[in-house]
Amino acid sequence: MTTRNGAAADPAHIADSHELIRVHGARENNLRDISVEIPKRRLTVFTGVSGSGKSSLVFDTIAAESQRLINETYSTFVQGFMPTLARPDVDVLDGLTTAIIVDQQRMGADPRSTVGTATDANAMLRILFSRLGTPHIGSAKAFSFNVASISGAGAVTVERGGKTVKERRAFSVTGGMCPRCEGRGTVTDIDLSQLYDEDKALSEGALTIPGYKTGGWNHRLYTESGLYDADRPIRTFTKRQLDDFLYREPTRMKIAGINMTYEGLVPRIQKSMLAKDREAMQPHIREFVDRAVTFTACPECDGTRLSEAARSSKIKGISIADACAMQISDLAEWVRGLAEPSVAPLLTALGETLDSFVEIGLGYLSLDRPSGTLSGGEAQRTKMIRHLGSSLTDVTYVFDEPTTGLHPHDIRRMNDLLLRLRDKGNTVLVVEHKPEVIAIADHVVDLGPGAGTAGGTVCFEGGVAGLRASGTLTGRHLDDRAALKKTVREPAGALEIRGASTHNLRDVDVDVPLGVLTVVTGVAGSGKSSLIHGSVPAREGVVSVDQAPIRGSRRSNPATYTGLLEPIRKAFAKANGVKPALFSANSEGACPGCNGAGVVYTDLAMMAGVATTCEDCEGKRFEASVLEYHLGGRDISEVLAMPVSEAEEFFGAGEARTPAAHRILRNMADVGLGYLTLGQPLTTLSGGERQRLKLATHMAEKGGIYVLDEPTTGLHLADVEQLLGLLDRLVDAGKSVIVIEHHQAVMAHADWIIDLGPGAGHDGGRIVFEGTPAELVAARSTVTGEHLAEYVAG
Repeated sequence: MTTRNGAAADPAHIADSHELIRVHGARENNLRDISVEIPKRRLTVFTGVSGSGKSSLVFDTIAAESQRLINETYSTFVQGFMPTLARPDVDVLDGLTTAIIVDQQRMGADPRSTVGTATDANAMLRILFSRLGTPHIGSAKAFSFNVASISGAGAVTVERGGKTVKERRAFSVTGGMCPRCEGRGTVTDIDLSQLYDEDKALSEGALTIPGYKTGGWNHRLYTESGLYDADRPIRTFTKRQLDDFLYREPTRMKIAGINMTYEGLVPRIQKSMLAKDREAMQPHIREFVDRAVTFTACPECDGTRLSEAARSSKIKGISIADACAMQISDLAEWVRGLAEPSVAPLLTALGETLDSFVEIGLGYLSLDRPSGTLSGGEAQRTKMIRHLGSSLTDVTYVFDEPTTGLHPHDIRRMNDLLLRLRDKGNTVLVVEHKPEVIAIADHVVDLGPGAGTAGGTVCFEGGVAGLRASGTLTGRHLDDRAALKKTVREPAGALEIRGASTHNLRDVDVDVPLGVLTVVTGVAGSGKSSLIHGSVPAREGVVSVDQAPIRGSRRSNPATYTGLLEPIRKAFAKANGVKPALFSANSEGACPGCNGAGVVYTDLAMMAGVATTCEDCEGKRFEASVLEYHLGGRDISEVLAMPVSEAEEFFGAGEARTPAAHRILRNMADVGLGYLTLGQPLTTLSGGERQRLKLATHMAEKGGIYVLDEPTTGLHLADVEQLLGLLDRLVDAGKSVIVIEHHQAVMAHADWIIDLGPGAGHDGGRIVFEGTPAELVAARSTVTGEHLAEYVAG
């Protein structure tokens, strides 16, 4: 090998020796001082049971350190505006490259955020219409539903040549926002009877809005405003007083000796509650909004969010509202048909973006779809779009279960995309449970052997063939195939769905059998969620467990989230003859040194903050005097440090016997969370753990029909068996279970399958099969039937 000038080239350049990402001594969360070496420019899959430490290694160690090092390249001034990242707890991290994280976090649930705005496709469409649309109405802003039309005129003072000159100036901005709904597409009508009891006075607690309880500042704003008599029933208010109470414009006034802004109740609720997307609300707020507010499509813009002028400008008879409402695969065809040399670069870029949607399996979406309504898998694939055509190489792409929400038919397409990113010279790290993805890996890191404190070690490193022969939990279950049931249960009735037409459904009539395990399946975008969530959960006695992530701060833990802490506090209070509030780290029992957080946070401006264990309580979060009270020989901090399995025994018998607590703990153990400690912060739980915690809380609800949306998300192959056992127990207890699912093991275990399709978007929305799994395999008449037949054949 020679260079251009004839000199011999160095066959082994030292720059080519950095072929590994080396991790030594990683201790984030439950990782036990582990060391791994990950090959660069290869596809590495990290697997292991849910809670074994995969995310801690990939996201909280490797990706977090890469991002922190990149942030440090900016000036301290710029860093002051960026999120501060602490250095992960690891001894050595070598060979890192720039990490691009594509996680499963739901996209921003702002009511004005759509698929088009989140991917920049809308920005390109707006420029296109501002150049080619007829009649011409203005710049790209004139087609944006986030820009309001404003105009103004007046005198301005200008310093010119040492003199002060007054000039008259006028300005106007033409925006595309619909003035009626302000770009939201929906208008709200508030039922006043749900806001207050008109037969009561404000001082008697007439307000029935969450967060407006008697004595709080929200309540005092109205009782002490002096605009009306707070001791008189609201129905006796004069027209003027009622208008002040409900609709008064913001006014500065002194209330209870403090300068505050008074505002009518209705606009205040609209700003504080209705400005948020429904999906982003806390459950109790969402319940109130569902009760008190009706959302209807804006009559002025017909739900398009755009002004009349923006809708009047068209290209070949299509307005920007029509383009955004099209299915993306159809929009891509329309864009390809616009041969206009003056905007050729724009058409090329827009076409490539839209083609990426189709290629990634999201061609069934439309650009006006609100981003808050996307499932976790759809949101993740939407984020992938901007990386598909990227010319960057030697980048580390980090994916969190990219096959979530994908039918086996779509998983092959996702595998091709992952391999394409690798073949361009990138390092691809994937956290995944599906055998189809593990099979294409160049390198596998299996963590375990268990979850939580029983995990955090590397059980296997190497190729897929080595994993199969390794004898680890993942290796043993990799070739597992659930067999079709010999006999299926007989239904005890049927839930009738008639004329379902939500989203892409085509006037669907179907009878969902009751008293059995029913699986609703079909390719991504075929209409499964639209059919079930659109027709079933509104009925009485239905417990719906959807994919919305559970939210919680570092003060939230499994005990507070499930309501378990309430009976525990009462049991401690009763045994010791004191108040229950003493046994809450968020109330009277909190350690004064750390306010019940267990750690003291020191903010270091643009540097990462430092968290040190509180010296007063030694991280126990409670005041010393509270820890002197015992129940069954344990104090409250020792109880919160117990794993669920141990706590179930503790509260099941003996002096500490508490049936209410024991019932919740049994539900948590049933969903496979026996290893979690009661006081573990929710922020440290993995996605699969959070979903099962949510399932455990819903199991306590009284209901005859359970609707579960992809309960296998984040579950290891071994955990799926446990989930199937739980579903069987629910059905055997007389419940009806409807599962929206793609996992073949769940399909094979079903008593009845409803398959939607045949494709996605307007190619789907029909029932293509109803019957038992055995009949589906025998018929092989649908895409699902083909894949299930392959699966059970092994």
